Amino acid sequence: MKQYLFIAAVAVLFLACKNNNPSANNTPGNAQLAKVMDDYWQERMQLFPLEATGYGDNRYNDRMTITIAESFRDSLGRFYNKSLEAVSKVDSAGLNSNDLVSYRLMKYEMQMGIEGLKYPTHYIPINQFWAFTLDLPQLGSGSGNQPFKTVQDYNNWLKRLAVFPQWVDTAIYNMRKGMASGYVLPKTLAVKILPQLKAVIVANDTASIFYGPLKMMPDSFSAENKAKLIKAYTRSIDSIVNPQYQKLYNFFEKEYLPKTRASSGLSDQPGGKDYYRYCIRLWTTTDLSEDSIYNTGLREVARIEGEMNKVKDQVGFQGDMQAFFKYLATDAKFCPFTTDKQVIDSFWGIKRMEEPQLKKLFNDTPKTKFTIRQTEAFRAASASAEYNQGSEDGTRPGIFYVPILDARKFNATGMTTLFLHEAIPGHHYQISLQQENKGLPAFRRFLWYGAYGEGWAHYCETLGKDLGVYNDPYQYFGHLSDGIHRALRLVVDIGIHYKGMSREDAIKYMMAHELISEADATSEIERYMAIPGQALSYKIGQMAISGERKFYEEALGVKFNIADFHNQVLKNGCVPLNVLHEQMAEWAKAVVSH
Repeated sequence: MKQYLFIAAVAVLFLACKNNNPSANNTPGNAQLAKVMDDYWQERMQLFPLEATGYGDNRYNDRMTITIAESFRDSLGRFYNKSLEAVSKVDSAGLNSNDLVSYRLMKYEMQMGIEGLKYPTHYIPINQFWAFTLDLPQLGSGSGNQPFKTVQDYNNWLKRLAVFPQWVDTAIYNMRKGMASGYVLPKTLAVKILPQLKAVIVANDTASIFYGPLKMMPDSFSAENKAKLIKAYTRSIDSIVNPQYQKLYNFFEKEYLPKTRASSGLSDQPGGKDYYRYCIRLWTTTDLSEDSIYNTGLREVARIEGEMNKVKDQVGFQGDMQAFFKYLATDAKFCPFTTDKQVIDSFWGIKRMEEPQLKKLFNDTPKTKFTIRQTEAFRAASASAEYNQGSEDGTRPGIFYVPILDARKFNATGMTTLFLHEAIPGHHYQISLQQENKGLPAFRRFLWYGAYGEGWAHYCETLGKDLGVYNDPYQYFGHLSDGIHRALRLVVDIGIHYKGMSREDAIKYMMAHELISEADATSEIERYMAIPGQALSYKIGQMAISGERKFYEEALGVKFNIADFHNQVLKNGCVPLNVLHEQMAEWAKAVVSH
């Protein structure tokens, strides 16, 4: 079956609101819908002030809501229901094409949000991969989303940080409820949280990551203001940061760990099977079954292994694939770095290499600036390379974070494909262009669907030959390694949470099929255990986008233009996969008619 038929087969949990009015696409924007969307967005920013800060909306930089509190979840449910009721009153029959997509997306968002609140995810408010205890130091470091430019900015942070003790008390209260009901982390994940918490606690205030803003106070601050801020910040480290992280550490070590579970997946947790089905729909925007995803993964693993063997033969390696993996992992020429700076500089070199070809593949490029930074030491051990979006106003660049534990062991074979995914043209192009698109309502400029966003970034890995960066067969093998890594995710994520696969068996399976150390495979598998379903989004989304391209290259022939195709995929921002499919069909119709 051709790959593009996979797209047509995708069934999405989405109330399709078809517009049969042929003149609707030319009508002005709907004022009622615009007000509903604006009301929703303005209230959402107040409910999620940290989210607002991340988007560059600085109105609520001194606020922090405790989103894990029962009272907040009750308020959030009322908010979703109110917004769903408001958007449902809009007559969709006369909406133009852009408004119709907005209408559908808003209904979908509210429905998924309401459904998600049925599951007691707040009973596990901390995991080793995504947790507010990891976000807070980034915010307070002076190099994250929180602005530190004015005295007011510095005072805003102190007010926000003052809420942290209440958050900690709520988290512990919730985890005790989870312990009583069996809704707890696997022990293998909980033990990874202890060193993360410990790393934030320091005896010397100036060594604290939260002291960072004091080291970068603007010269324009008066001596009096500087003295006041130094006193207030050191007091907050001594009276809030250190004791609260210690409190959490003590709770995890003495109370929580003995109650954690030995199992790996959701199927052994109360309501786990239903919750996993929800996670699949949330992250893939499809109704694909567990077995169909699992079987797709097996087929992709076999296909990519065939391509990997071709590269092994091309470079003349004598031995099987496991021997080739060992060669790539241990030969000194694949770990050429001695300093962290050399690793970062090498990523900048990839950017320079691809730049001449980018204009051939993309008509539109972001205005948002871009930079590369090393991941902070306190979280590097459990972190993956990642992209943090820039601010809407352009004052904060998009940041590609790279964890470097030991530069001498940093393997170079996967660097190019990693850069294409996390940086340019992957997340930086997609997220920045979406934020910068003033033709979209605010909630769509910052909307995220894993299948689209991660699918696009994974698709960008396939552009390496077009960009002239896969000429080295070892870098191309690195691309295939990342490709099989995403295919393996389909197998192990479903395996762990649906088929009863153990953590240990999942680690072995991953190591048998790709170039990965046991430590990295362990970190990856534990990530999938912590955030079920998220790992499915990459390959599912990539296959959909690659399938669209293959189909229209064949269907349009000489009329197919790759830059126009990319523009069409990106122009409407994140959408579920069935909406993307519809939009590409409309684009192709217009291409044919011209």
